[in-house]
Amino acid sequence: MAEPLTASRLVAALREEGCTVREVGDWRTNNRNHTGPWGPVNGVMIHHTVTGPSYDVVSLIYHGHSKLPGPLSTGCITKDGTVHLVGNGRANHAGGGDPDVLRAVVSESYGDYPPRTNEHQDSSGAVDGNARFYGFECENLGDGKDPWPPAQYTAMVRAAAAICRAHGWGPKSAIGHLEWSDHKSDPRGFDMKDFRRDLADCLALPAGQWEGEDPVPQYVNLGLAEAYTLTPGDWNSIEFTREWSDEPGHHAGGGAVWARGPARFTGSVSLRIDGLPVGAVLQARMSEYEGSEHRTDHSIHEVVGTPGGTFATLPVTKRLASGRGMRIRLLNQAGRPVTVSSAVLTVLLWKEG
Repeated sequence: MAEPLTASRLVAALREEGCTVREVGDWRTNNRNHTGPWGPVNGVMIHHTVTGPSYDVVSLIYHGHSKLPGPLSTGCITKDGTVHLVGNGRANHAGGGDPDVLRAVVSESYGDYPPRTNEHQDSSGAVDGNARFYGFECENLGDGKDPWPPAQYTAMVRAAAAICRAHGWGPKSAIGHLEWSDHKSDPRGFDMKDFRRDLADCLALPAGQWEGEDPVPQYVNLGLAEAYTLTPGDWNSIEFTREWSDEPGHHAGGGAVWARGPARFTGSVSLRIDGLPVGAVLQARMSEYEGSEHRTDHSIHEVVGTPGGTFATLPVTKRLASGRGMRIRLLNQAGRPVTVSSAVLTVLLWKEG
C-alpha cells in the first residue's frame, strides 16, 4: 500500500527503466479524481484495447468515449513500444474486483495466479480497482490471434517494472484485468504467469538493463507428407512427417514433439479436415509431455465442419518449462472417421536458459 507517484516521478521511473515515453496533452491533470479516491495504490493492471491498426487508440484512451469518459488508463502502450502517458490519477480502467485478489496482490502471497472467489466481483462487495491500480491499455485486437510485437511486449514489462521498482513491489503486484474481474478476458495472447516471470527477471536487474527476449528467434515449419485418418473418440497427437525448417532441432522426422523447453514460442497451425460433417466438431489443443508421459493440457479450440472441406488456423503461443515437449492433439467428435488432409505448423521459437 503506497501513495501514488507524482507525474514527474512516474516519467522518470519509466525512462530509467528504458521506456520510450510520450507525454500526451494535459495528461498530468487528466484524471477522474473528482469522482472518487486515487490511492492508496497497490499494483499495476494490464489490459488490451480491442482496437485495430486504423484506430487512433491513444486519443481513445486519453478522452474515453460516450459511455465511459477518459482517461481509460495511466498509459497506452502501442505496437511500436511507445508508452503514451494519458492520465495522472484515477482512471476508468479496472472497475470493481475481488477483495481476495487485492489481498493476494498486497501480500504477494499467491502462486501462479491470484485466487479469486467470484462471489464479490462486480457486486456490492467489490473493491474499487480504479482507486488501487495503475493501468496500462496495450494496443491489440484482443482476439488471441493479433500478435504482440517484441518491442511492445518488452515495453509492457518495463512499464510495469518501473512502477513496481519505484514502490518497492515485486512481480506479483502486476495482474491482468481478467484476474481482477470474472467478466473480463484481457489481456489475451499471452499468459500473465509468464508476464510476471519476465517482470521478475526485469526487476532482478538494475533499471534499464532488461532487454526482453532474443530479437532473432528460431524458425520451425513442419507439416504432413501424407493425409491420415482420424478415428472418433480419442485424443491423438499430430505426427509431423514433413520438415521444411527446424532450426532448434527439437523435431525428429515423423515425430509429434515440435518444441522442447525451456523455450518460448508463438505461431499457428493450419488444418484442413475432409469428411467432417457440417456442424460436427473436431477439437484441437496443445499438450505437454515429459518423454512419453502426458503432463498438461492447454485450452481447447473447436473446429466446426463446413461444406466442401473444413479449414482452420489456430494460434500456438506459450512458454515451455525445462524437460517438457509440446505436441498438438486432435479429438474427432464426429462419430465417424475423418481425414486430416493438411496440418502446417509455423512457429517462431526463442530458447531460454
